[in-house]
Amino acid sequence: MRNTAGVREPVRLRPVRPAGWWYDVLLLAALVGLTVALTAHHLFDVDRAVADWAQAHRPPVAYWVARVLNLLGQGTPLTLIAAGLGVLLAVRTRSIRPVLPAVVAFVLTYLTIGPLKVWTARPAPSASIKEPFLSPEQTLPLFQEHLPVRFAQSYPSGHVANAIVWYGVLALLLAPLLRSYGRTVPPRLVLAIRVLPPLIVLSTTTYLGWHWLTDSVAGLLLGLFLDRLLHRVPWDDVPLPGRPLWSERTRLFTSGP
Repeated sequence: MRNTAGVREPVRLRPVRPAGWWYDVLLLAALVGLTVALTAHHLFDVDRAVADWAQAHRPPVAYWVARVLNLLGQGTPLTLIAAGLGVLLAVRTRSIRPVLPAVVAFVLTYLTIGPLKVWTARPAPSASIKEPFLSPEQTLPLFQEHLPVRFAQSYPSGHVANAIVWYGVLALLLAPLLRSYGRTVPPRLVLAIRVLPPLIVLSTTTYLGWHWLTDSVAGLLLGLFLDRLLHRVPWDDVPLPGRPLWSERTRLFTSGP
């Protein structure tokens, strides 16, 4: 008689909403379509109209409020906060798995957002009023490889994409962390964490003239795609090499957001 005690069940992806891969394909198709449209110099009038309106309606108080709120999308602090929560949860639950979402999220964002920015080589709207002092018409097109990299990294918006990915990771970690303290997370709080900061960052980064509207939309599409990939991972069931550092007695993410 075969001993099946040590046989591991097949790893299954976690469900996401909307269910199915059609939505992921739609997000990628929209990102590709937007990039193709901008390459053909379409939507420039929309970008210019939004940027001009923002510049004409940017009093000092609104400017500084937007700058402060835009800090919600800073990738490095969000990475450190997510990693810190992961380590804290790992210590409390005696499992290395809570560290994995932050590590994978960092790898995904590092391999996608930065390379896309460098490849598309698009200046920001502010490039006409500060270095490299381009004419307004020169600030709109993509693939301006002749510009130094630091002046052509506007598309897609890294702030928006980072906000979607990292607040998704924070929401993923928050539920099991509070459960380890005997508390539960209201679903509305999880929804607010995942939705409000990205929307604030999208609005402020466009309003401040740091990104074109289409840059922010591209960051939104990319961020949603990466977020869905991360939330599909069955973190409780991912096979780990070698012997676990700690014994794992509880399932942390099965009932998470």
